[in-house]
Amino acid sequence: MDIEGAIFDVDGTLLDSMGYWEHLGDEYLLSRQIQPPENLANLLASMTLLEAAEYFKKHYGIRDEAEEMIKDFDQLMAGHYREEIPEKEGVRQVLEDLQERQIPMYIATATQRPMVEAALKRTGLDRYFQGMITCQEAGESKRNPLIYQIARERLGTKKEKTAVFEDAVFAAQTAKKDGFFLVGIYDIWEPQPELLKKTADIYLKTWSEWK
Repeated sequence: MDIEGAIFDVDGTLLDSMGYWEHLGDEYLLSRQIQPPENLANLLASMTLLEAAEYFKKHYGIRDEAEEMIKDFDQLMAGHYREEIPEKEGVRQVLEDLQERQIPMYIATATQRPMVEAALKRTGLDRYFQGMITCQEAGESKRNPLIYQIARERLGTKKEKTAVFEDAVFAAQTAKKDGFFLVGIYDIWEPQPELLKKTADIYLKTWSEWK
């Protein structure tokens, strides 16, 4: 791959964290001594945290304000990032390879900065990256290419020579449509892996397939 720079997503790409997000609703209800239904993850899959909070208020009689519930969600997830979420198997070897080739790397993530920083510091992955931009800081979700554009500008690389590494189809499509070189990373929690494979310039079922 003839690239000058690399932009990495975090959840499902660098970190094996998507399962924790998928089961956050169950974890939250259990913390309130409420038994979650078996299909809760599917029910919440398309909801934002605010929508999930409103759903819990309506269906489980939780009287906290939605904003307070979101803070509780964040605290639960922050603990996982701080203490246990692992790096994706094989990703460190890829980062080592890019570093040896003197290719600068940047992070573009939808997750809050303190959570990501805690996990990357604990795993030691932080040392590979020149910096980070979050969707909150960019002011746009990954349905808008702005976060990738900011990361590329900070790297100082040409767009067509900058690889974006993503596991989520919607984010991958955004980067690809904007003209970035796209590396799709399989993650078990992405429901449309074939569409990701079709979208990507390079598709990796595991990081060990990196050449």
